[in-house]
Amino acid sequence: MDDSRTNLHVIGARLGAMGYMVVLADNGREALDLITGRGFDLILLDMVMPGMSGLDVLAEIRAAPDTADLPVIMITALSDPRGAVDALAVGADDHVAKPFDFDVLGARIDRTLGRAGRIAELKRAVASLDARIAARAIELGEARSELAVTRADRARLVSSIQSLNAQVEALSGTSGA
Repeated sequence: MDDSRTNLHVIGARLGAMGYMVVLADNGREALDLITGRGFDLILLDMVMPGMSGLDVLAEIRAAPDTADLPVIMITALSDPRGAVDALAVGADDHVAKPFDFDVLGARIDRTLGRAGRIAELKRAVASLDARIAARAIELGEARSELAVTRADRARLVSSIQSLNAQVEALSGTSGA
């Protein structure tokens, strides 16, 4: 998403030529509507856009549970070093200063996508481990219940045996007298 329609089409065409599937938005509200309706792998977001700043769009992306982890690379003006700091502070995964070299942009996109893939893989592993832990906790609870029943049965058996032993001794003591 870029503030200039011509720049936007140039960036879209160049990224498309690099093999990326590109969807363009003219402004922040349109970008948010597109992001909500589709499953994007990465957002390339300009700091300066009509209607809504890139930082505001990024803040909304990070605030929504469905898009909070969506990788975002901010495009900042070379003369605005504070813009890069602000973008990273709001949650950008990376930033690129304009004018940029498309090979560098491609490398940053690939790096950000790779990192996002590793994070997604780790989240799946954590979810799997959480499920295994929950299953083990249920098994442990069941085992504890079975153990409690077994201990109660054992206590009843010990008591019965002691009672029988007492009766046997009482009968043995009376029959020998």
